[in-house]
Amino acid sequence: MSESRSNEAATKRGFGRRSLLRSGAAAAAVSAAAATGCDSRPSTGTGQRWGMVIDLTKCFGCHACSIACKSEQQVPLGFFKSWVITAEKQRPGIAAREFIPVLCNHCEQPPCVAGCPTGATWQRDDGIVVQDDDSCIGCKYCVQACPYDVKYADPLSKTAQKCDFCVHLVDQGFVPSCVNTCNARARVFGDLNDPQSEVSRLITKRRAQPLRPNAGTEPRVFYIGLDPATYEAARRSTDSVPSVGTAGKRG
Repeated sequence: MSESRSNEAATKRGFGRRSLLRSGAAAAAVSAAAATGCDSRPSTGTGQRWGMVIDLTKCFGCHACSIACKSEQQVPLGFFKSWVITAEKQRPGIAAREFIPVLCNHCEQPPCVAGCPTGATWQRDDGIVVQDDDSCIGCKYCVQACPYDVKYADPLSKTAQKCDFCVHLVDQGFVPSCVNTCNARARVFGDLNDPQSEVSRLITKRRAQPLRPNAGTEPRVFYIGLDPATYEAARRSTDSVPSVGTAGKRG
């Protein structure tokens, strides 16, 4: 994102790079997104719209995706852009462990974009939500606006960071690093606007669903075999999901 584009975005929003930030912008962004409603179906329109399907019936919690992401994205020690939530489920006589990989959902209605006062967080035409570090002022509004707690404040760059679907790879025709390294082949990446793509077919045939659909953000990461109640219980655990304000930080 060029400097001229950054300044233009800031001007349109009524903010300068160094101006005071208005309190409550993050909460307003979440409210505005929720008011739009949610459609869990693949995106419509023309052009590519990238998304991902994660098959939880295949994931066995090896964390290779998390390590691949850290290596590819050079994520600081103690932080993750993608990680795996571990959930314990018990039934009479049976104890089981489930794994739920989480990352940025690249929402169709991203509250992090709406909450960013400088335009540093923005959405490409193909749906990928990216971050311009040069325009980021480290206000953390986008971190607070995310209902999935997948953004974090980088202690080194002093900017907000998150998964960007490895755009540097996608733009060259490759899949994100986490997809490439998944031992169980539980992750599938593709064009949601192509009804014949594997992701579109999986969403339709396997009834894949997004996380927290009632948030009104229209996520573009879908899960096969998801138990929403298990996810909600796991994300409330301090052992599984970091607190808002340091989202993405792990142990």
